[in-house]
Amino acid sequence: MKQEQILKLRKLIKELELIRGRHTEIVTVYISSGCNLQETISMLRQEHSLAQNVKDKTVRKNVSSALEKLIHHLQIFKITPKNGLVVFCGNISEKEGVSDIKLWSLEPPEKLTAKVYRCDQIFVLEHLKEMVKEKEIYGLIVLDAREANIGLLKGKSTERLKHLESTVPSKTVKGGMSAGRFDRLREDALNEFLTKVGESASQLLLKQEGLSGIIIGGPGPVKDRFAKEDYLHYEIKKKLLGVKDIGYTGKEGLEELIKRSSDLIQKAAIVKERGLLEKFFIGLQKDGKITYGLKETQKALEQGAIDTLLISEQFDLVDVEKLIEKAKGYGTKVELISIDTSEGAQFKELGGIGGFLRYKIS
Repeated sequence: MKQEQILKLRKLIKELELIRGRHTEIVTVYISSGCNLQETISMLRQEHSLAQNVKDKTVRKNVSSALEKLIHHLQIFKITPKNGLVVFCGNISEKEGVSDIKLWSLEPPEKLTAKVYRCDQIFVLEHLKEMVKEKEIYGLIVLDAREANIGLLKGKSTERLKHLESTVPSKTVKGGMSAGRFDRLREDALNEFLTKVGESASQLLLKQEGLSGIIIGGPGPVKDRFAKEDYLHYEIKKKLLGVKDIGYTGKEGLEELIKRSSDLIQKAAIVKERGLLEKFFIGLQKDGKITYGLKETQKALEQGAIDTLLISEQFDLVDVEKLIEKAKGYGTKVELISIDTSEGAQFKELGGIGGFLRYKIS
């Protein structure tokens, strides 16, 4: 999927997520690739007939109007587009009794296998979200003898899935108990805790489709034992990329583990983005071959001087599409920058656009 397609689809999803119907008068239609378009139109005509039975006069009118607009729109097409078709339509007015029927239509950038018809208060967006979600997913486990946290790195976003606390006693021998007995009790408690962490992590990570790998981290030797012994399901353990020494085990431990694991996940989007922006900010400080700001970047692009163009995902979509189209003509690579990282947010505050130059320009 092209960068501009991803950005355009993400912006559409965000726009549609904000829409809430006052009643069940928001219609979603997904027509799968290869589906008979006339069958869908016939189905919508049947739904239009059934809508006449809706008791509330205003709702009946809005649903009927949305379906009529949908049917009219679909009749423009002779056949279903190659990748399928998605159409959203409904009354988006926030005022009771006021009708404002709006329609959105797109051929998805990937082949659509889902077939959906729903009349609700919200649009069905899950299938489009699936198309634009980051493909690289890494499992994260940080632990010591006191606690453990299990999380995910999805593209550029970190998500904590579960927190576990142990009942492992400290290394201080309790009064009246021999050192040998205390050590055995502590060993049993630690083994029980690691077993629980392994079961929880395996259960959570086995559900993740397309898991690229897992990384284990922690401040002491417990992490090494957990990684070496058979606490994890074999399907998860065989995806182990490495073990890292880190100073924390809480949520901040997950973030530290990611930063210390760039050598393990070089292809992960967050590492790539941070690497690009670190290079960009260093270039700014050292007066390197860097440009930023809309006016300056456009000028450099028109001179064919930009090797890689950086654009924040929060940048104006119309300008982005024009810039990407122009970049193609000069063989310029384009990288979309999220605001999910501190570096990405800083780049946005700097104007949200810049690039690496092939040569310095005046």
